[in-house]
Amino acid sequence: MQVTSKLRYARISPQKCRLVADVVRGKPVGNAIATLKYMPKKGAELLCKVLESAVANAEHNHGADIDELKVSVVHVDAAPMFKRFAARAKGRGTRIIKRNSHITVAVSDGKKD
Repeated sequence: MQVTSKLRYARISPQKCRLVADVVRGKPVGNAIATLKYMPKKGAELLCKVLESAVANAEHNHGADIDELKVSVVHVDAAPMFKRFAARAKGRGTRIIKRNSHITVAVSDGKKD
């Protein structure tokens, strides 16, 4: 059984969040959450929330045992960007692109349903 949880339009660059996602992919859920709690990155906090939500979904909706769950899938995809204007010298302007992410986490216990 595979249970997913998503965070859409997260205010973090996908490139930065993927660094954290690569660390927890394939780990048991308990180890992954412990790792994320002590990682000093913004992406770790966001990913931890999504992972805890996926675990809660598995426990509540499917009655899964938390000790058997593993992080099976972690996707960090690009979301629509915010475009902003920054004033520059001599009356010019440049565009500032603020990147967003869609974060998807799936946990599974290895059993097929």
